[in-house]
Order: sequence, then structure tokens, then C-alpha cells
Amino acid sequence: MRDPAPHIEATRADFCVVACADAWRGGGEVLASPMGLIPSIGARLARHTFSPDLLLTDGEAMLVAPDGTVEGWLPYRRHLTMVTGGRRHVMMGASQIDRYGNQNISCIGAWNRPARQLLGVRGAPVNTLNNPVSYWIPRHSRRVFVEKVDMVSGVGYDNAAAAGDSATRFHRIPRVVSDLGVFDFETPDHSMRLVSVHPGVTVEQVRESTGFPLVTGDDVPCTREPTTAELRLVREVIDPAGAREREVRG
Repeated sequence: MRDPAPHIEATRADFCVVACADAWRGGGEVLASPMGLIPSIGARLARHTFSPDLLLTDGEAMLVAPDGTVEGWLPYRRHLTMVTGGRRHVMMGASQIDRYGNQNISCIGAWNRPARQLLGVRGAPVNTLNNPVSYWIPRHSRRVFVEKVDMVSGVGYDNAAAAGDSATRFHRIPRVVSDLGVFDFETPDHSMRLVSVHPGVTVEQVRESTGFPLVTGDDVPCTREPTTAELRLVREVIDPAGAREREVRG
């Protein structure tokens, strides 16, 4: 009898990768636009496993397989069509995010005299109003999870609703993943809800690190554990150098 495969212990970074990958689960043939290391590893993991129809781009004009080989060409005119028709799922970062999913990557403080100038709104308004957008936040703190963002870059549920039907047609924020847990907006008023906590993290720790009241259930589960096959893919194929471990502490 063959010995069973040895158990591989997952790190906090591995849980974050799988949580990001799950954002694309069941999405079908959509263009993944992961921004950042952990989301990129997650998107490639999703394509390798449960989302084989996911389209990955090289960031320029090519569609690529998980190993980087070119599968097709995505001209800019076609990319714009996908962006404005809901057939794209972006995972962005956030310098600030509030209880309704408004995101700020522009400035800290008043916009006309900011304490810190950041990236600017970039493509965040178009992204959030025209296709699903999730968020990856590697350092969960009250400085990032705030009651109200200093400037709206990515549009949250409250501002989209206020703008009317034209703003809500494709607007959706499937999930937020941080180094502490996973969140969504599946509540009556679309305020942020704690879906799961990563191993070693308590609900109280998440609450203390968040600048607004979180919706939580009576029993918040642990984030889904990576399978042995997923861990092998991440460690041997997608990120053998272990770059993910430098982004997530714990």
C-alpha cells in the first residue's frame, strides 16, 4: 500500500491566496484583472483549478495561459468592450475602504489640501461602475478600514445607488480579502460583513482593527483551507520563490 501524501501546512499567505482565488469562482469566461502579487497568484490558481474559463492578460494586449504562453490577442478596442459590459472582474488595492465599499487611492485628507497625495483616482470609477471589483488589503487596520473615505475613487454601494440605475447595472463588490479575513456586502443595506477569519485571527481582533461596526454572524467560520493540490500548485508552479510570504505576516 502506498503511503498517503504528506500533509502540507498552509501559512496565512496561502489562506489569503485561496481567498482571493475564490473571488473568481463560478465567474465563467471573464477577464481577470488582478492588481498586486497575492491577487495575481490567486487568479492563476483559480485558472489552474476551478475556473478554467477565466481569461488572464499579460497586462498589455495578450491573453495568456497560467504558464505564461500566449493564447490569444486582446486589442484595446475589445478590452474596452469587456470593461464596459460587466465581463471583467478586477481585484484592486485600497488605501482606504469604508463600510459600503467606497475605495480611496487618491489622497489622505481634504482633496484641495491633502496631507498625503497618492495615485489619483486612476481607473477606479470606471472599474467599479462597469464590472465587478473586489479588493485585496495586505495590512488590515483602522487607517485603511475607515468610517468614510477621504475621497471616493472606487464607488461603493451607497454612492452607486444614489447615482441611479445607470450606475448599478454592473456595479458589484463580490469580496474584500485582508490579511485578517474575508468580507462581503451581502446585507440588507450593503454594509460590510465579516464572512470568515484566517487561522489564528479572532473576530474581536478584526473588530478592533476596523474603524466602523462590522456585520457579523453568531459563529464566524475560518477561511477555507487550501487543498493539498492547491498548495502544491502555489508552491511548486505559481510562486516557487515564496514571494507571497513577504507580503503577508503571520
